[in-house]
Amino acid sequence: MYYNQQKRSEVKEEARRLRRKFLRYQQAEIVYSLSHKKLMELANDAGAIYRMDGIVLINREIFDEYLEQFHEK
Repeated sequence: MYYNQQKRSEVKEEARRLRRKFLRYQQAEIVYSLSHKKLMELANDAGAIYRMDGIVLINREIFDEYLEQFHEK
């Protein structure tokens, strides 16, 4: 076996740690495959928007947690 399960878990955890915590809305549109209007609506509902000096950032952790409530089993 090339990788054992522990090594896979370590790699996944490291990738999660290195993932950006904040995205600009243009980046988030690509990551989440949403239109600008829908993305901003959902991010606002989630409370994941940060605005400063004309820059809009979306907190991925908050937004991902909010999106999980729409998960269908």
